[in-house]
Amino acid sequence: MKVYPIKFNSILKEKIWGGHKLGSVLSKQTTKDNIGESWEISDVNGNVSEVSNGLYKGSNLKDLIINHESEFLGVNNFEHFGFNFPLLIKFLDAKTDLSVQVHPDNDMAKAHHNSFGKTEMWYIMDSDEDANIVLGLKDENINPEILNYITSKNVETVFNRETVKKGDSFFIPAGKIHAIGAGVLAAEIQQTSDITYRVYDWDRTDDQGHRRELHTQLAEKATKQFNSNAKAEYQLEANESANLVNCDYFTTNIIHVNDTFVKSYEHLDSFIIFMCVEGTASITSGGNTETLKMGETILLPAVTEEIVFSSTSAKLLEVYVVGDLNKTLLKVS
Repeated sequence: MKVYPIKFNSILKEKIWGGHKLGSVLSKQTTKDNIGESWEISDVNGNVSEVSNGLYKGSNLKDLIINHESEFLGVNNFEHFGFNFPLLIKFLDAKTDLSVQVHPDNDMAKAHHNSFGKTEMWYIMDSDEDANIVLGLKDENINPEILNYITSKNVETVFNRETVKKGDSFFIPAGKIHAIGAGVLAAEIQQTSDITYRVYDWDRTDDQGHRRELHTQLAEKATKQFNSNAKAEYQLEANESANLVNCDYFTTNIIHVNDTFVKSYEHLDSFIIFMCVEGTASITSGGNTETLKMGETILLPAVTEEIVFSSTSAKLLEVYVVGDLNKTLLKVS
């Protein structure tokens, strides 16, 4: 397989809560002011990403997997995922609060939807003053049955809110109640799944006066309580990878690039994704260089041996999959 930094066309999604920052801040090509999500790398049915540069331009993500198998995904990943790409990579702009929601784990998603579950993480790229997120239930001993009875009168007493700022990162395992709040611009890494159980949607309606569907009974079944802190604690060091999340479904690090340096990936056995969350950097591999600006994403195939990074100041999320696949991951037909 030809090794070079592969870019994909963004897939933009209008959302009732979406805003304009994906266009005005991240330079996505749109004139609409309600774009909530930019799907950067997707294997979701009907939304498979198309290559926008280099030798594979015009091919899509599925073509790359079918034609190159473990050279593209990695030996272990291809063994366990087959021709399915395991991650969905996004940027999100919340003009207003997202619905309070929860996602199923692998077992529940397989049983109800023949899908992977949805464990995810967020990196806060920017936020308005006092912007916040919903993260879990305030009372860890509360019966999840309460999710069937959320109203504007009790919503603030049931859900835990946390103020966020640029540079914060949060891990959201399947089963954890959550919602991104108004004024947050974020990068999101998640399992390949588009399954969301809405618990509460702030009583809002669309332009036809209709409220979005809630899924409270499924949400009650899916919800789990987590005592661990979801916020990542990390220390940035120039030109080094600092870990944000290390779980069975993905590893995400952040690299502060402020020089030119080489990093080896020869023994990783996984594709590598880079999301630029600040500044501009150049990425060179296989004799090919691509510029990566804030809001852009690239992928390097698993046969990549080394990468040259160069920037005066940039922050990149580094993402790959090397989890305990035998224990946790299910094949989906």
